[in-house]
Amino acid sequence: MGFFEAFNWTELFKATMVLFAVIDIVGSIPIIIKLKEQTGGDIHAGWATIVSFVIMILFLVVGDNILLLFGVEVEAFAVAGSIILFAMAIEMIMGVTIFRDDVSGKTASIVPLAFPIIAGAGSLTSIISLRAEYQEINIILAICINVLIVFLVLKMTRVIEKLLGPGGIAILKKVFGIILLAIAVKLFSSNAKELFM
Repeated sequence: MGFFEAFNWTELFKATMVLFAVIDIVGSIPIIIKLKEQTGGDIHAGWATIVSFVIMILFLVVGDNILLLFGVEVEAFAVAGSIILFAMAIEMIMGVTIFRDDVSGKTASIVPLAFPIIAGAGSLTSIISLRAEYQEINIILAICINVLIVFLVLKMTRVIEKLLGPGGIAILKKVFGIILLAIAVKLFSSNAKELFM
């Protein structure tokens, strides 16, 4: 199937929204500000963006081979991913901490910013899960769009924080948490039945 046949606006939109909700770069603004304070403002938006992009593309391309190496089906990984997404959604909606990230160190632009905050377990799991349903080109474009958003947010962190305020960021987290919860339920229901057929 060629590019134009595989390209689909609906798939692109859905994949973009899934990754945007999972990466949650806007919701990560408080963490990014904390990292900037710890490193004296030495956060490189370009490096963080490039590294996270490479990680996500590599996982999209060779993720299946990694799973085959361990004898895991894509559907099984998608179900596992849906559980992680469910936990992340609960974290966003309820304001509880399930996943803990180490936010210290001189290499903050790469660890933990590029990995695991941007290209973390949630986004990598989502990429594999999306492969079970969408064409690869649409996922690649969705990654590109999200990486561009990440770069812009990293460049404008303090401006965005001032514009949204704590209340605005909290509302965004709740909204995307609910979207993520619905996506997790759909991923689980559509892939779990494939495992038992």
